[in-house]
Amino acid sequence: MRGSLSDEPTPAIQTKPCNLIDKPASRIALNILNYFDVMKGIKMATSSNKLHQTCQPSRQAHFFSHAASQRSSSRRWVSSFCANALVLLSTIPLVATVRIWNAIFRDWRDARANGAVLPPTKPSLIGGLDLLKEGVMNADKIYPGEGLAVLTDKMGPIVNLRILFENRILTAEPEYIKAMLATQFSSFEKGADQRGFFADLLGTGVFLADGDLWKFHRGMTRPFFKRERVSDFALFDRYSLAAIDTIKQRLRSGFAVDFQDVITRFAMDASGEFLFGYDARTLEAGLPYPYNALKTTGRETALDADHEKSLEFARALNRAQDAAMRRGPVGPVWPLFEFWSNKILREMGTVREFLDPILQRAIGGKAGSVAVNSATTEENLEKMVAQNVVKDREVQEGETLVEHLLHYTQDQTILRDEILNIGLAGRDTTSSLLTFVIYMLTAHPHVLAKLRAEVLEVVGPNAAPTHEMIREMKYMRAVLNETLRLYPPVPLNMRSSAEAVVLPPVKPGEKPFYIPANTKVPFATIVMHRRPDLWGPDALQWDPERFIDQRLHKYLTPNPFIFLPFSAGPRICLGQQFAYHETSVFLVRFLQAFSGVSLDMAAQPPESYPPAEWKDPEKDPLSWKRGERLFVKSHLTLYVNGGVWVRMQEAEQE
Repeated sequence: MRGSLSDEPTPAIQTKPCNLIDKPASRIALNILNYFDVMKGIKMATSSNKLHQTCQPSRQAHFFSHAASQRSSSRRWVSSFCANALVLLSTIPLVATVRIWNAIFRDWRDARANGAVLPPTKPSLIGGLDLLKEGVMNADKIYPGEGLAVLTDKMGPIVNLRILFENRILTAEPEYIKAMLATQFSSFEKGADQRGFFADLLGTGVFLADGDLWKFHRGMTRPFFKRERVSDFALFDRYSLAAIDTIKQRLRSGFAVDFQDVITRFAMDASGEFLFGYDARTLEAGLPYPYNALKTTGRETALDADHEKSLEFARALNRAQDAAMRRGPVGPVWPLFEFWSNKILREMGTVREFLDPILQRAIGGKAGSVAVNSATTEENLEKMVAQNVVKDREVQEGETLVEHLLHYTQDQTILRDEILNIGLAGRDTTSSLLTFVIYMLTAHPHVLAKLRAEVLEVVGPNAAPTHEMIREMKYMRAVLNETLRLYPPVPLNMRSSAEAVVLPPVKPGEKPFYIPANTKVPFATIVMHRRPDLWGPDALQWDPERFIDQRLHKYLTPNPFIFLPFSAGPRICLGQQFAYHETSVFLVRFLQAFSGVSLDMAAQPPESYPPAEWKDPEKDPLSWKRGERLFVKSHLTLYVNGGVWVRMQEAEQE
């Protein structure tokens, strides 16, 4: 049965119709009929008046008498209409209230029919307006995932928030996340709500697709990520060396470097060549100076047109992600907050202006390469899904993703959306992971020393790393995994129940939980990754040894679903190995070039400092925030507000 983690056959989840709203609905129908009767009477009176105005003078006395009667009748009809209109309007909140309570009663009854209970609901005002206000007001200063962590810590493994009369069932329980991503995969989907929030940003791409459309997208891109290619490592190495050379130049001029900015450029340039054979050359477009050095240097970065377009493309993507994430807390009413201007589409014009010429060059003279409208794109997608045109093919050495996708479609919108989805994931995952690796290394010099020793032993001081070398470096993988545990690139995610689901109790003897159909279910890997009951009492400490010593076998080996930085199940990240390889190659080259790294707090702009309340123990009940030196935030991925400004010590040549 769907809706149970057990493989034993069980009866289907029971639901029944509920008719609590029949009487209010009948009253509404009656009022509507009365309204039309009134309008008909007014029309008849008006026609009658016009007729009498054409009568002969000898009948004027009779006309005026009859007209007065008709006006009196019209006034009665108008009064009746107004009264009925008021009755009709007054029934709207009543009907809405009845519908809301009807849905609550239906869910309670269906849960009981299946021997389950509904998740506990956090008390709130009518419509959860207080929760909505709190979410909007705190959006700019809350630590990613902290709200969900506090709720589940107090109320149990799964909690319901009623916001705008809708259920939002939150969890950070491994068994429930496992159900959504793997064991009950078909019972959950991305859902219409996520498409409403993010379609302006991600379009028709793989990340928002469900059902057969998702299978089509997945089938197109899977062959490209099936094996390691020598050319990929050469590409990673070339851009790593370019980034490190850029860092050295800035450090030698006496200024700190925003590592987050550099690594985002590195990821963007490398991803551009990997995906469509285009180098955005953002690493060549001078790095920013520290905020406190701008006045003393008096220098502005000189950019050529290509550099400026590349950087503006990156900035527009970031702004679009921020705008998309702001839609989530307010739910289905987000269009009211963008009534005058769609904030994402405003930025996507810049994104498409940058991508479309590149795609046109990559597509070349192939048929169908002209841009098509959204209706044609939708028709093309439906046709390709219906015809099952996706077949596995052998990806050639050095082939770009666009060249691979052209074997399936030449629709430019489909190609652009697919490239944008995968490119955004590739750029931001790599950038986020490496940013937090360096952030942690600045506070743990002993880890940097041990990691550097491994690099020099396995690879040497100058050689380029190979796939075999990277596989041999166990401590390198431990450093990456520990960073992914505490700072997962995608800290929050969401699914929607495609049908009613029953989730088993966490503790034996308790009742299972019932999830109604079409319910949003946000979940937080960052919360799961930081739970002391899953990772031990030192769960909040960054310690790569936990992925090597006895803690690995005590916690992770028996329960692998407590560590999900790249998701799991059928929708597991196709680029997981790509991310591991790209970050590993960069770190090898970085540690060959530098022997030490430290934060330059004087160079950090004011917006990069954590809010003052993060240091208050009363406002940090889980001890997540007090130790943070910088302002950790999230849009689609985790990042540091204002950047990570560092200084580094160049290694002596060996």
